[in-house]
Amino acid sequence: MERVADVRRALAEDGPPRRPGGGPDFAEVTLPERDGDLVRDLLVEERVGTVVEVGLGYGSSALAIGEALLRSGSPGPRHVVIDPFQHSAYEGVGWELLCSAGLDGVVELVREPSQRFLARLADAGFVADAAFVDGSHLFHNVFVDLHFLGEIVRPGGVVVLDDVWWPSVAAAVAYFESHLGWVPLADALPGGTADPVSGRPRMGAYRLPDARPVPDFKAFRPFC
Repeated sequence: MERVADVRRALAEDGPPRRPGGGPDFAEVTLPERDGDLVRDLLVEERVGTVVEVGLGYGSSALAIGEALLRSGSPGPRHVVIDPFQHSAYEGVGWELLCSAGLDGVVELVREPSQRFLARLADAGFVADAAFVDGSHLFHNVFVDLHFLGEIVRPGGVVVLDDVWWPSVAAAVAYFESHLGWVPLADALPGGTADPVSGRPRMGAYRLPDARPVPDFKAFRPFC
């Protein structure tokens, strides 16, 4: 745990060991250290043993989740991270940081689009305690990710989304909130980053219902 915490701290203070030419801006796309702490603490409180993450980037959220898995004390922690652009856009920096933290025995990196892999994961009967979503921000991609994560994350589990201040992300999760019983955990991420203009929080956490409801298509209602 100390090793993971050290790598997390160095990433927050010094940035990544290298910045890919033409790659995404670190300060813009990475999860701030404080927000990572909040995700870590929530997952520790949930006593997670298996987590699915969409999007790796520079690895800040994955390191926080890895720390949570170690703190939770699960006998067989497992972290599935899905990012088709890790080696093309980020030159593998995020994965290298996970390995330097000693998490390569816990984390499995999947280098294909989440909308395809999550479907196969659900078909295989894979079960996770929680998920963290910070992949494509296109509405239809977020919606598909959440659809399959609703089948993968166990009843009563938690799904955390980054960048819910983006309308496309907020609109996608609003459907699951209004039609499938996902409950926003308003106090789960206290003091997290918020938009300085609108005040909208950067992240959102949602509890899945104990039983998966089947909505009536005749009772469909607007959700945006």
